[in-house]
Formats: sequence, C-alpha cells, structure tokens
Amino acid sequence: MPRVNVSWIITVLAVELATLSAAHAHSCHEVKTAFQVRQIGQLKWVPETPATDVDLSICKHAGPSCCTRRMEESYRAAVLRDTTQNIRSYSFELKYLISAHVAAFQDTFQSLITFSQNHLTSLFETTYSSLMSSISPHIICLFTDLSRFLQGTGNVSVETAVHCFFDSLFPLVHTRIVNPGMADSIGEDSSDANQLGDCLRMTRQDVNPFGPHPKVMADTLASALRAGRVLSVALGVGLDVMNVTEMAELSKECTQALVRMHYCSHCRGLTLIRACSGYCLNVMRGCLASLSELHNPWRQYVAVLQDLTHILAGAHNLELALLGIRGQVEEAILYAQLHGPRLTATVDKVCGHSSNASSTTVRTFPPTSVTPPPVNSSQDVPGADKIGMLTRLHREFTGYISRYKSFFSILPEALCEGEMGVDELMCWSGDDVVKSYTARVVGNGVRAQRQNPEVRVRGADPMLMDIKNKLELFNMEIQEIMPGVGHRESWDETGSGESSGECDDEDGCEGSGDSVASTTLTEADVSKKTVKVSFHDSPITQNTSSSDASFSMASFIIIILALGLHWSFI
Repeated sequence: MPRVNVSWIITVLAVELATLSAAHAHSCHEVKTAFQVRQIGQLKWVPETPATDVDLSICKHAGPSCCTRRMEESYRAAVLRDTTQNIRSYSFELKYLISAHVAAFQDTFQSLITFSQNHLTSLFETTYSSLMSSISPHIICLFTDLSRFLQGTGNVSVETAVHCFFDSLFPLVHTRIVNPGMADSIGEDSSDANQLGDCLRMTRQDVNPFGPHPKVMADTLASALRAGRVLSVALGVGLDVMNVTEMAELSKECTQALVRMHYCSHCRGLTLIRACSGYCLNVMRGCLASLSELHNPWRQYVAVLQDLTHILAGAHNLELALLGIRGQVEEAILYAQLHGPRLTATVDKVCGHSSNASSTTVRTFPPTSVTPPPVNSSQDVPGADKIGMLTRLHREFTGYISRYKSFFSILPEALCEGEMGVDELMCWSGDDVVKSYTARVVGNGVRAQRQNPEVRVRGADPMLMDIKNKLELFNMEIQEIMPGVGHRESWDETGSGESSGECDDEDGCEGSGDSVASTTLTEADVSKKTVKVSFHDSPITQNTSSSDASFSMASFIIIILALGLHWSFI
C-alpha cells in the first residue's frame, strides 16, 4: 500500500482555505443579501467586490467599500421609512387609547342622555298624557342641547336649555293641568291662546309656577355636566397632539445620522454589528429633540385627564343628575298643582286671560287630581343599573393613560431598545467597531443637543412648538376654570402604581394602576367659576366601537406589529 504524504495534504488544504477566505473577504455578498432582505433597493446597485475609489457623502472611510452613491440614497430612503414607521408604531397605541376612550365616554354619555330622555317622556305618556304631543318637541330640544354640551360642540348653556324647557312647559301646565278645560275654552290656535302662551313663557321666571325645581335642576346639571364637557374637549386636544406628532418630519441631519448608525457598517461588510447604546441614544435624542419638548406639558395634560375622569365619576354626580331629571320635572308640575289657586290669581293679574274663561271649567281643581307620586327606594329607581358606568370607565382609562405620562421623553430609549448591542463585546460607534462608546451621551430636549456629537440640531420644529404652546395654553385654561385639576402630586393606586417622590422622569417607572383614590377636589369646585374658554372650537373625533373585546384584540395586534417593526433593523 503506497504511503500517504500527510504534510502535503495539510499544506494543500491550508492554501485552499486561505484562498477561499481571501475571496470571501473581498466579496460584498453579505451586503447584497442584507440589501435584498430589507428591501432597500435594486440589487444591481450593490457591487460584487469592494471598491476604493467610491465617492460617498455619508459613509466615508479610507479603506475599500461595498457602498455606492446610489446605495447611500437608497439607505437614506429606507432609514427614513423604517424610523418613521417605528415612531408611529409606538405612538399609534397611545393615539388609539385616546380615540377609543373618546368613543367610550361619548357612548356612555349618550346612553345616559337617551335613557333620561325616554324616562322623562314616559312621565308625560303615563301621567300627563294631555301634554305629551305639545311637550315632546321641547323634550327633544332639551336633551339635544345637553348632548351637544357634553360633546363639547356648540355654544350651549345648560342653564338656558333647562329654563327654556320650563318656559315652554308653563303654558301647557297652566291651561291643561292647573286649569283643565281652559285650553278648550279659549281655543288652542286662537289669538287669545297665542297671546296667553307668549305671556306665560315670558313671565314664567317672575311668576315662579314651579317653585325652586327649575333652578335646582339647572344648577345640578350645569355642575355635573361641566366636567364631562371639559373631558370631551381635553381628549380632542390629545388627539390633535398625536396627529401633529405623526406628521412631524425628520431633518436632513437626522437622516444622515441614522444612515451612519444603521448602514455605514454595511459598507465595510459588517451587516450584523449593532449600534452602541450611548451612540444610539445620542442619535435618537437628536432626531426627536423637538418631540421631547412636549414632555412637561404632556405630563401635566395626563394629570388633568386623570383628575377630570375622577371628578366625573366621583359620587356618580353626572349619572344621578341626568337620571334625576324626570323627578325634578314631576316635582315641578306637582308644585304648580298644589299652588293652583294662587298661581291662577297671579296669572290673571299679569296676563289677564284666565278671567275670560268659564269659571266652571277654568277654576275646577278637584282635590283628587293632585296625587303625589309614590316614593321609590334607591333600589327601585329606574336606571339604577347605569350608576357606576363612569366609575368603571374612569378606572380603566386612568390605568392605561398613566403609563404614557413620560411618553415623549422615553421614546428615544424605546426606539433604541431593538437596535443596541447591549450584551455584545463589540458595537458600532458610527465610525468603527469599538468595545464601548466613549463620547458624551446628551439628555432630551432641543437645548441639550448643543453638546450632541452625532446630530446637529438647528432649532425646534415650528409645527411641534405650535402644538406644545396649544397644550400649555389648554393646561392653563383648565386651571382658570377648575383650579387644582392636574396638580395632585401623588396617586394612591392599587397594583403596580406610580411611586411617589423619588421617581425620575427618565426611569420609566410609571405604573399601570387601575384605580384612583378619592381626592379633596370635589365637584363643587367645578361650579365656582364660569367657563371662560370657548371649548366648543375643538373638534371631537367619534369612534363607532368601544367594546372591551375589540380594544384588547387591537392592543394585541399593535404589539405584534411593533415587534415585527423592531426586527426590521436586525
């Protein structure tokens, strides 16, 4: 058997391996693969081997490069697209949270309005059927105004709407309940009837046929509904903020810095290396400097939302006020019946029409006609099942929104989470592969970027500064209308709530507590000042669905999409 020369075989294999390694080192195959997988551009733009005479504007270095000018432009477009998508993937969940709760609160308000309207209508259908056809349009007008007020649309006054309803009710009660037969004796469509009706409507507040009930009802509704109106407008402001931030554009300097961070390593064949943590933070904080300026007013705004929902749900005032409309109207009519003789005498003096009617029909006021309604216990009150709806909605909403108090300040860190080589021995610094990033890591905000070594920030984005000023102005207006709202320092939440005192804004320690303890701020504070701001100017976005199932499924889909977008840079 011939003898095998082992040393010769080893030498041949070593030469082959060296040849293969050299060929691989001088190939742009990995760069082309990454270019294709990430759908950056056409493969024909990627060279087969590195070149040394490439005229690059961003990824410049002395050695050979797998990049060309066309590839740089493609990298610029890709990084702009991917970063914008990543920002929107984080902001979309917050925007959806606000818009979904706009719909949820409005659905709850409308449910209470509709039930209360039907409840009042049933009073006239069953007890005062002779008034039903005439009073029905005025019932619709009253609750339409209350609904518009709660939605924050239109220059509507609750007090005016209530008093207008009682003004229209007075002629009907006087001619058909207090003096049954008067309407028939003078003729409903006669000039006398029209003159009497006009006189009664104009003098109702002076004659005071319904006692204290109209004023009590107006004051109760105005106080209870005001917090709901302000909350509707506040949620609309939040949607405006999110819409503007979605439209914010990344600057040219930011785009160049993102290309250096994500793709300049590819030019050297390093497609798997990740950016150093401090390097990524500098780039992202420079790119999002103007967005970070929203942090302080946004944090205050979230506190305002928490306080408003707490006031709205506290003691069930809004629910009880709406559900109590029927009782107030019924008591008002009963008051007019009980004081019928005095009321008729007063009307005779003021309007002078009662004496024209037949005394046998006009003055008939049998004692049996005044039957006080039975007093219901709280368990028997219609609509009792609706009490607590706002409390449950308040707990859910504050539990979610509290997580986003520092949204604009932690957004750079969130974007860097999937990009940083935290546990790796080596990372990309923008110029080379290093063991650690040694440059200074700057903070958030436009002013802090003066020291940023990676991104030049020329100034604040005017569009974002406009929305910041709008948010600050809104917070100030809330303080004028409802002093103390948004200034509670501690929140006593169950579960993993936000710790008080030592939590820094950058720590991301906001919790997800789902209930809020009572506060010293009461609904009485709401009525101490009149509304000075035209809140109806802010549009409110309406959503058609607010079910818990759709909300949970949407959140799940958002998480899956966000995770998918994070992998686009890996």
